[in-house]
Amino acid sequence: MHASRGDRLVVHGRTVGHHDRVVEIIEVLGTNGDPPYRVRAEDGHEAIMSPGPDSVVQHGKATDIDPGSGR
Repeated sequence: MHASRGDRLVVHGRTVGHHDRVVEIIEVLGTNGDPPYRVRAEDGHEAIMSPGPDSVVQHGKATDIDPGSGR
């Protein structure tokens, strides 16, 4: 998994009723785009994440991505 600052990370819900979580990558802490990433949620909460297999990187600035496009 490789990401850049400004990309979004989608963590899919693990069980029925749990929605996907989308966070913005604000800093890449690994080398060459590898995890871990410092991320910021819509509510302003920041965390350091090493995403698992239930996560997908959406490349591009968060403002460039259409939420309805699946990208």
